[in-house]
Amino acid sequence: MGGSGLNILYTNTLDKVGIPWSSLCPSKAPFYGIVLGKEAMPLRHIQLSVTSSQPDNFYKEPLTFEVVDFPDVYHALLGQSCFTKFMAVHNYTYLKLKMPGPKVIITVEGSFELAYYYEQD
Repeated sequence: MGGSGLNILYTNTLDKVGIPWSSLCPSKAPFYGIVLGKEAMPLRHIQLSVTSSQPDNFYKEPLTFEVVDFPDVYHALLGQSCFTKFMAVHNYTYLKLKMPGPKVIITVEGSFELAYYYEQD
């Protein structure tokens, strides 16, 4: 299974969810493969607690995100390290992510329409 080892968070997402820039830590390592044929330099990085599912059946893990300032249609990109921590299996065709929960299997569903709607704001 391929995939990046990085979790990416875009600055416009950081601003939209109200995370203060003072929470960010310095980052010095460039990465490759996000901008085709070029090296990209993250502005900073941040560790966030990521929770999936509902209050009665959830899974929570801390993840480190590299914060980048370039436009994209996504709000964040989750790398292979995220899927490993959550023991998740993803299906890109159906925009679903499944992982074990404390009670039942957690299914996270995506929506192209909803993502596009929020990108227009």
